[in-house]
Amino acid sequence: MTHEFKEIIESYHKAKQQGIPAVMATVVDVEGSSYRRPGVGMLILQNGKMTGAVSGGCVEKEVLRQSQSVFASGESKMMTYDGKYRLGCEGLLYILIETFDISFIGIEIIQKHLKSRVPFEITSWYSKRDEVTSTMGSIVQFKGGQALSFSQEIEPDNSLDDFMREIQPCFRLIIIGTEHDAVQLCQLASATGWEVAIVGSPQHLKRLEDFPGAKEVIHSAPEDLSMEHIDDQTAIVLMSHNFAKDLLYLQALKETKPTYIGLLGPAQRREKLLSAFIEYFPEVTDRFLDTVHGPAGLNLGAETPQEIAISIIAEILSVIRGQNPIPLQEKKGAIHDDPKRKKINVISTKT
Repeated sequence: MTHEFKEIIESYHKAKQQGIPAVMATVVDVEGSSYRRPGVGMLILQNGKMTGAVSGGCVEKEVLRQSQSVFASGESKMMTYDGKYRLGCEGLLYILIETFDISFIGIEIIQKHLKSRVPFEITSWYSKRDEVTSTMGSIVQFKGGQALSFSQEIEPDNSLDDFMREIQPCFRLIIIGTEHDAVQLCQLASATGWEVAIVGSPQHLKRLEDFPGAKEVIHSAPEDLSMEHIDDQTAIVLMSHNFAKDLLYLQALKETKPTYIGLLGPAQRREKLLSAFIEYFPEVTDRFLDTVHGPAGLNLGAETPQEIAISIIAEILSVIRGQNPIPLQEKKGAIHDDPKRKKINVISTKT
């Protein structure tokens, strides 16, 4: 959800520069099944433009309609949407609609945290009753005690329910390789909402335009590679199609802590690569080796570069979400009932 919030801030920044008022709609609770989980949001401008989504597309028109009273009064309101007869998910959504009026300084602070990959929290105070109240609203809280509200008037109201979510750094994919299959993986990862960095040889210079969706192209030999902010919100795929280069790049990454490292090629190539790597660096930790996946991707029968990219993205998702990939029709219980994901993405402080 971080990339969606980032897009919302970027859209709001442009709107504020033009003097266009905005409101924010946030799903703060769900009863039953729903297309999206609590924490997703949508920015609505007074001119009708929307950024983000609170569902698969079936709720947004009603949110837009109900947001008009917030534009008119400036008062936050709770909207409930029962999808039993209108949605395929048959869930009850609680959507907080509030004025979105962050100062330019506040926008800069948020963007600085997103760029530096420092997590922060957003807490929303709400009542499930369909009502309008000036005490409902959301506050962004940064480490060190700094905070700012979506609306300049909002202060915490402990008599209300509250919902807190942690905004993690945008998930990032580092692709080491510049062949045509790297282009396909880059495009798909960008469409997924990930930030993508391309690493290539300085002897074969590539342009950013060669990789649609990429945020940056880094030209670096393995021995000179210096990557900042490789954290548990980072995946790396080695796809230089050169065994020696892959080995050297893997050596350059040995002190980093990504959540996933993918290797192209058959299992025999992986074993040969890791054997050579361990021979050079016998002190390498098991934690690092556990992040290495090869052949990269899930067994989907992929053949084309596009299909292989899908299988790699799918495997990375399964790793970062802690899931064992199976057909959803074979999954017992609700689609979004995993307790680990709830703990990571939804922190309830309701008493």
